[in-house]
Amino acid sequence: MSTFLIAVGLSLVGGLGGLLLASGVLLISDAVRSKLVPWLVSYAVGALLGVSMLALLPETLEQLPSERVFTTLLWGVLLFFVLEKLVLWRHCHIHDCEVHDGAIVPVLVGDAFHNFVDGAVIAAAVITSVPLGISTAFAVAAHEIPQELGDFAILLHAGYSRGRALLLNVLSGAASAAGAIATFVAIETLPRILPYVLALAAASFLYVAMADLIPGLHRGRTDAGSMRQILLIAAGVATVLVL
Repeated sequence: MSTFLIAVGLSLVGGLGGLLLASGVLLISDAVRSKLVPWLVSYAVGALLGVSMLALLPETLEQLPSERVFTTLLWGVLLFFVLEKLVLWRHCHIHDCEVHDGAIVPVLVGDAFHNFVDGAVIAAAVITSVPLGISTAFAVAAHEIPQELGDFAILLHAGYSRGRALLLNVLSGAASAAGAIATFVAIETLPRILPYVLALAAASFLYVAMADLIPGLHRGRTDAGSMRQILLIAAGVATVLVL
């Protein structure tokens, strides 16, 4: 199978895998779901930190001087901060979505953009090595579960049926394939940008984990059992090491 097809396939796994799992979680009772979602958030934190710190950054440091890597990482974090302010980059949990009904379209556009970037990240990882692409797709799918649950909550609150909410989320998730294709073409044309894309990928994962997910754990919005949080974060890191 060609690298291109693997990149597109894994981008869909990352973009739609979390959505499919989130759809299954929605079938669970509210009481069970309220406990399960915080566990998923903790696990996603570990997966994101593991991929960024143990896979993406080491690979980037093999291709670029450390000054360029960390400069790109810094600008990447600042970039995602600005994008989040513009509602183009957001990570919403099912319990902390504060989006008004009139903002549904911007939210969906922002989610599609987020998935596009995730697909680009996965494609860059696959081009570097397929195992790295698999780990990256896994981390993307893990952190998309609470995101998709939040999206469902917003759409259902706005009056959308479950079927229509699922369709809109599928269309948003499919943007990951477009991101993979665009990145594959760009890197084939300008191969020197690959390590910079990997550094930006690490920045995106670190930003989501440390700016969006971890603060929620500290605020007690997820799980009061700190030891459980630690163990689940460690499990996410361990899964990346195994992959």
